[in-house]
Amino acid sequence: MTSSQPLPPAASTPGPAPTTAAATSADDHLSATARPRAMTAEERSKRYRREEEVGRGGYAIVYKGRDTSTNRVVAIKKIKMGLFMQSSEMGMDLSAIRELKALQELHHPNVVELIDVFRKGPNLHLVLEFLDTDLDRLIKDKSLVFQAGDIKAWMLMMMRGLAWCHKNWILHRDLKPNNLLISSTGQLKLADFGLARDFGQDPVMGRPMTPQVITIFYRPPELLLGAKYYSYAVDIWSAACIFAELMLRVPFLAGEKETDLAQLTAIFQALGTPTADDWPALPALAPVSWHPYPKKPLAGYFGGAANDALALLERMFTYNPVLRPAAEDVLDDPYFTNLPRPTRADRLPRPAPPPPRQVAARRVLGDPARAREGLAPGARRARPPPPAGGAGGAGGAPLGEKPRKMQRVA
Repeated sequence: MTSSQPLPPAASTPGPAPTTAAATSADDHLSATARPRAMTAEERSKRYRREEEVGRGGYAIVYKGRDTSTNRVVAIKKIKMGLFMQSSEMGMDLSAIRELKALQELHHPNVVELIDVFRKGPNLHLVLEFLDTDLDRLIKDKSLVFQAGDIKAWMLMMMRGLAWCHKNWILHRDLKPNNLLISSTGQLKLADFGLARDFGQDPVMGRPMTPQVITIFYRPPELLLGAKYYSYAVDIWSAACIFAELMLRVPFLAGEKETDLAQLTAIFQALGTPTADDWPALPALAPVSWHPYPKKPLAGYFGGAANDALALLERMFTYNPVLRPAAEDVLDDPYFTNLPRPTRADRLPRPAPPPPRQVAARRVLGDPARAREGLAPGARRARPPPPAGGAGGAGGAPLGEKPRKMQRVA
């Protein structure tokens, strides 16, 4: 924070000496040599060392790595740009651009930090802060007990990060427990902005967007019905699904099949079938008759939840997206100021550390089978000579087996 006190008066010195051409040239030379040189892509790729693969998706591979200049543990996300540039009709090549654009604009304690970016060959690499677990892992770990203050703390951090996204006119469009990462200090951070999109304040006057976003269990009904004009309300519905899942420890609105119709049926069975009074745009989106499921109180599903939590959840599950509260309105809800207080981040439940890998132990201690053969740890067995002739040819597959295709390793 900048001090408001005035600076001490400067010592009395004579006026500035006249500048000579030689002095100016020397100053220019010094400033030019002192100016840091931008790192090349090759230098960046050498700076960040990959250590192990920690995740793999449709268009990217995530590695745990290290910044060799600072020894900081980082996450390196390798996006296979070349692969998807050849299949641009699927639109996957835009995911990297959207994620990069969103993370460059968003700087918030509850949004994952983009540290660096570089390109190596056909692949784009995003260097992100490393977070060793996510909310999905915590929810599925039945050895952990969630208190009301714990759920409130996670919801508070998620909504703060989401409010910052919306304040910067960015829709996340893929909120789910897997994409809510948790740091070693307990901070929850929004991640995976591959489906993010900028939007306007008025969804009707904005640009049409695809409804095929958001994992189906967390997708709002307007997208399931094919709406192409929408705004922040789609993220609020996903946040409500996560809120419910934190209390139940299983997805609340899970259709029997992963289809739009099955998901809509699951929503209507749980929350009641909406009418034109509840959602005036419903007849235009779906001019059909739906089975009239009655509306049930949420207390019947969440027996141990407090009334203020259920009241907020019901607001977030509003069918009409125009009436669904904004993220800042959710943060202003009395739920977050009522008792119990949100748990401190460093006191939130954490999963038990994974057991040491047997492979790593064998690498250090040695494999008993290898020891019986007289092989020291790390030593390689002699390769047997290739079979003479045979179906595989020289170095080919043994008789009776088909030769395996070579796999390209990136």
